[in-house]
Amino acid sequence: MEILKVSAKSAPSSVAGAIAGVIRTNGIVEVQAVGAGAANQAVKSIAIARGYLAPSGIDLICVPAFTNVSIEGEDRTALKLIIEPR
Repeated sequence: MEILKVSAKSAPSSVAGAIAGVIRTNGIVEVQAVGAGAANQAVKSIAIARGYLAPSGIDLICVPAFTNVSIEGEDRTALKLIIEPR
């Protein structure tokens, strides 16, 4: 499964395009976000991606979870959003 990492500075439309592209090719994608700002951008990106995929008849579902990631040698908790077609 491909992992897309989102930061607070990520452009939601760009991330949405990446989500839509991975869904079209692989059928499933994981989006990871650390922090409130990154989580906000990730959720906006998923909403935009639904709009990109709707004309193709693809509706998305999102399954949220937590995961641990290592950033610069420090363990952090990340929001993991698994996105797949309904």
